[in-house]
Amino acid sequence: MAVPVLNNWFAVTGTFIHSTLTSPMVILRNHCIGVTSGKIVFIEKNDDSIVDVLKKYDIDADSVLHLEGLQFVVPGFVDTHIHASQYSNCGKYLDEDMLSWLHKYTFPTEAKFADPNFATTKYWKVVYTHIKPSITPRFAGNCSMELMRRLGHIAKSHNLHVQTHIAETKDECEMVRKLFPEIRSYTDIYNEAGLLTQKTVLAHGIYLSSDERKLIRLRHSGISHCPNSNISMRSGMLDVRAYLDDNISVGLGTDISGGYNASMLNAMRAAVCTSNTIAMQKGPNYKPLDYQEVFKMATLEGAKVLDMEDVIGNFEIGKEFDALVVDPDVNGGPIDIFEDDTVEDAFQKFTFLGDDRNILKVFVAGSDILENLIRKEY
Repeated sequence: MAVPVLNNWFAVTGTFIHSTLTSPMVILRNHCIGVTSGKIVFIEKNDDSIVDVLKKYDIDADSVLHLEGLQFVVPGFVDTHIHASQYSNCGKYLDEDMLSWLHKYTFPTEAKFADPNFATTKYWKVVYTHIKPSITPRFAGNCSMELMRRLGHIAKSHNLHVQTHIAETKDECEMVRKLFPEIRSYTDIYNEAGLLTQKTVLAHGIYLSSDERKLIRLRHSGISHCPNSNISMRSGMLDVRAYLDDNISVGLGTDISGGYNASMLNAMRAAVCTSNTIAMQKGPNYKPLDYQEVFKMATLEGAKVLDMEDVIGNFEIGKEFDALVVDPDVNGGPIDIFEDDTVEDAFQKFTFLGDDRNILKVFVAGSDILENLIRKEY
């Protein structure tokens, strides 16, 4: 693949794979996407007419990235739940249940972020872009009702995002029930505080009743499914199929450091494995998640959970060009590609076998992040 120096006006030709509202996986073969000032300005078939389209947008031949063979582009993955302040603990301290893990390991680590120098050295490894202010009551177990109501008022007054935890473990649910005996359910606590909105991300949600799910759907809030963390912390297994059947938006989260892997590919795989395990328990009539569905959860559904589906999540004109350029057959990579493998086969192999070696470029709002990091280092 020839690698041009890309500026604010460029195009990419080749195969694009994304999700739409009606389909978990759509393959656009031999297409061209044009990007201006970070946003997608056209999506066209890469035929003879593309020369005129490129000319219309002042994109010259030196600013076109041509994909080769089974290379493809997917939308940037959307991690809907991660603790940047816990990243230094990633892969450590998974010997406790969730509540004791918080007090023994996590709270002491997070307290160190009061030191700006400590925070600076840690955050730059995690945080890149799309940073939005967010109201963040950790969970109902360590917030008073008065505090949560005030936070709900702030969120409403300033149209802010809200992120919190809910029903992650049975012990947590029991603790919250005892703390708020006058309120019907865990979800009703957030609802009465004004914290359930279209901009609300509820992490985990393993032990929610059908009535609670209906309330979440009514408020258009979203669930962040964190399968690695749920298993690693022995919290439980979320039945995503039940939530999707209830028309609740469900994205994926790595939940660093309760989850030990920062890769969204790992989250996708863990989601499939969790769903398969539930299927073995529920029998042949249960439909487990497939690779296409978890791909949509990692992209478009994740953007919807964050109330950002009008900005990112798939390839549509007007959206920001957040994208990964993937080579499933990269030299020295983890995937073996054979002559009878199709694009669909290569995509499945990347989903289950791929890693960062297969990712040639990472675009965030049209900016080539990997190239920028290389320039910064040198």
